[in-house]
Amino acid sequence: MSEYGQPMTVAFRTCPLCEATCGLALEVDAAAHTVTKVRGDADDVLSHGFICPKGVSIKELHDDPDRVRTPLVKQPDGSFAPATWDEAFALIADRLPAISAEHGRDAIGAYIGNPAAHSLAFLLYGKVLLKALGTKQIFSASTVDQYPKQAASALLFGSGSTIAIPDLDRTDYLLCLGANPLASNGSLMTAPDVRGRLRAIRRRGGQVVVVDPRRSRTVQEADEHLPIVPGTDALLLMALLNVIFSERLEALPSPHVSDEHLATVRALADDFTPEAVAPATGLDPERIRAVARAFATAPSAVAYGRIGTTTQAFGTTTSWLIDVLNVVTGNLDRPGGAMFPLPASGLPNTKGAPGRGRGAIFGRWASRVRGLPEVFGELPAAALAEEVDTPGNGSIRALITIAGNPVVSTPNSERLAAALGTLDFMVSVDIYVNETTRHADVILPAPSPLEKSHFDLVFMGFAVRNYANYSPPVLERPAGMPDEWETVLRLVGIATGQGASADVGAIDDFVVRAAIGKEVADEHSPWHGRDVEECVAELAPRTGTARMIDLLLRTGPYDLTLADLEAQPHGVDLGPLQPRLPEVLRTRSGRIELAPEPLVADVARLHDLLAEAADPERLVLIGRRHLRSNNSWMHNLPMLVRGPERCTLHVHPDDAARLALTDGAPATVRSRVGELRATVEVTEDIRPGVVSLPHGWGHDLDGVEMDVARAHAGINSNVLTDEAVIEPFTGTAVLNGIPVTLAPVEAPVAVTG
Repeated sequence: MSEYGQPMTVAFRTCPLCEATCGLALEVDAAAHTVTKVRGDADDVLSHGFICPKGVSIKELHDDPDRVRTPLVKQPDGSFAPATWDEAFALIADRLPAISAEHGRDAIGAYIGNPAAHSLAFLLYGKVLLKALGTKQIFSASTVDQYPKQAASALLFGSGSTIAIPDLDRTDYLLCLGANPLASNGSLMTAPDVRGRLRAIRRRGGQVVVVDPRRSRTVQEADEHLPIVPGTDALLLMALLNVIFSERLEALPSPHVSDEHLATVRALADDFTPEAVAPATGLDPERIRAVARAFATAPSAVAYGRIGTTTQAFGTTTSWLIDVLNVVTGNLDRPGGAMFPLPASGLPNTKGAPGRGRGAIFGRWASRVRGLPEVFGELPAAALAEEVDTPGNGSIRALITIAGNPVVSTPNSERLAAALGTLDFMVSVDIYVNETTRHADVILPAPSPLEKSHFDLVFMGFAVRNYANYSPPVLERPAGMPDEWETVLRLVGIATGQGASADVGAIDDFVVRAAIGKEVADEHSPWHGRDVEECVAELAPRTGTARMIDLLLRTGPYDLTLADLEAQPHGVDLGPLQPRLPEVLRTRSGRIELAPEPLVADVARLHDLLAEAADPERLVLIGRRHLRSNNSWMHNLPMLVRGPERCTLHVHPDDAARLALTDGAPATVRSRVGELRATVEVTEDIRPGVVSLPHGWGHDLDGVEMDVARAHAGINSNVLTDEAVIEPFTGTAVLNGIPVTLAPVEAPVAVTG
C-alpha cells in the first residue's frame, strides 16, 4: 500500500535511457505520482531481467527537483521566469517567423541531440518540423557520433539505416574495434547484458578479441587485447585483409559482390602487410596474422566497430573496411556473422522494390563558411559555431535545440558557447537548464519518461534479435502539460505561419494522411491501393504518436498492430536474425558496392598514414565511456555520479615519469584550440603515448541549474577538440587521437615575510 492508502501497481516498460532497451518492472504509487521501486523485468523478451544503473535511476530523473516542468522565458536580467504554455508559444510566434522573414529561412538553425533518438515525438514529427522551418542549417549529435558508419553502410548497401549488426548470440569469434559495449550496453548493437553475451561466446568455445588503446571493461572480458595506436584501425583492417587474401583464406565469391569490386579490394590490400602497418599501429605483425587466420577460419565470425572507429580521421573508411572483412570471409548475412535486423515498424530497406534503389546521395548542399558537404540532410556539428559567429548573408540568427547540449558535446565548445550568446533568439526543447539551454530565450519542457509512451523506433533496427515492445505512460501527465508530440506540432504550426494557436489535431491528421498516402501508393506495401480515409478510420480513435506507430506496425513486415503489443507488456519475440540478402539492398546495381569510389580513393590517405614515423614523445587524447554516463544530463542524478571521481586524466606510468606527472595531482592539458586542468590518474590500463578523458562533463558554468551536476562538475574535454579537424566524408568531429601536450601544474611558492 502507498502512504495514501492506495494499492501499489506494477507497470512494465522499456528503459529509454540508452540503446540497450532493457525491460523495467516499476512499482507505481499513482496517488503520489511517482515510482517507488525499479527492477529488471525478468520476463522481458530481450533483456530477461538485466538492468544497469541508468535504468534504476529513472525514478531519480522523474523526481529530480531541477527538471524543468513548466515553460521558462528569459528575463532582461538573464534569469528565467516560469510562463504559461500559451505565453511561451506566443513569444516564439512573435520572434521566430520575423527572423525568417527578414533574413531568410537559413537564418534559423536546428540542433538535435541524441536523446531525441528515444523520443517518439521527434522521431515521428521531427522531420515535419524541420521541413516546415525550411532551413538547410540542420545539425545533430550524429556528426559527433555514428554518421561515418551510416555513410559507409549507405555506400555499401544503399541506405544509411541498413547497418550490419553482430549476431552476438550465435557467433564463434567477435572482433571488437574501438568499442566498449560493457560500458555502452551496446551501441549500434542493441544488446542488453553484453557481459553475459560475451561470456556465452567463450563458454561455447568461441573467442572475443578487442582492439582498443585502453584496457576497458570489455577488454577484461576478452580472450585477447590489441592495444592499438588511436586512429590506425583502418591500417589494421587492411593488414587483416592482406593476410586473408595472400594466404587464400577468403570465402567463395558471393553472388552479391562483383568480381571487379572484389579484385579492387584485393589490390588495395597488397601494400598493407602486417610488417608494413606494425610501426604505425603499434601491434606485433605475428599477432595480426594470428587474428586474421582465426577470424577467417572460425565457424562464424563478426567484426564490429563503434565510436572509437567513427570519431577519428578515417571514420568512414574504417567502417567500410569492417564490413569488407565480414564480406570477404563469408560472414555477412549469415548466422553468427553480421546480419540485418528486421524491425516490426520497418525500415527504408523494407519499403519500395526489394533489392534495388537509388543508392547513397551526399553533398546536395554545403555549409556557408567552409563549404562542408551535407550528409543525410545535415551539416557537420563542427560547423555550427562558425555558422553563427561568422557575419554575412545566411548566418544563423536564431536556433532551435531539441534534447541536445552541444556546448558540452561538440568541438571547441568555448567558441560555440560564445556564439550562442550572440543569437537574436533561441528556443530549446529540454528538461534541464544546462550548458546550452541557459542561452535560450524560451525553454519548453517535455514530460518525464514515465509520463509518455515509448517505442524504440530506432534501436529495434540495430537489435541482435528481432523483437517488438511498446510502453504506454506509467503516470498521468501533470495538469496542463502537453504530450511531447503536441509541443512539436505546435512549433510546426508556428513555422508554417498558422500562429501560436494552430490546430494541433488538424496538423496531426495531415501528417498521418500523408504517411498513409505513401503506403497506398507503394505497390509493395500491404496497404497498396486502399482508400486513405478507410485506413484513417481503421487507426481510429488513436491520435498522435500512438496512431503513427499503429500505422507503421500494420504496414510493416509482420502481422502486428499496436493493440497486439499493448496486450504483451513484456514484448513480442520475433526470433533470431535471418538472412536478408539481396532484398535488403537499395543500391543502383542491386549488389553490394564493395568498392565505392570515394572510399577507394581515400586509401591514398592511408598510405600517407603508413608513411608517418611514430614519434615516441607524441601524446594523443582519446575519450572514455562509463556505464553510468550516457548523456551529460545524467550527471544530475545522484545514483549515477556516486563513487570515486570519474572525470580524471588517464596517463600511462611511462608517460607520467617522463613528464614528471604525479598520480592525483593536477596537470595542464593543451591542444591547438584550448587548454584545461585535469587530475592525473596514473594507470597501466592506457597504452603509452595515449591519454584519456571522459566525454560530457564540465558543468560549473554560470547559469547552469543542475545542482548535483555542478557539485560533480568535472572538466569539458571538448575544450580541447578542434572544429577544424574533421572526418572528410561526413564532417564528423575527430574526438579521438587529438594531439595534446601535458605539463604538471606547479604548486604556488609560499612567500614569507
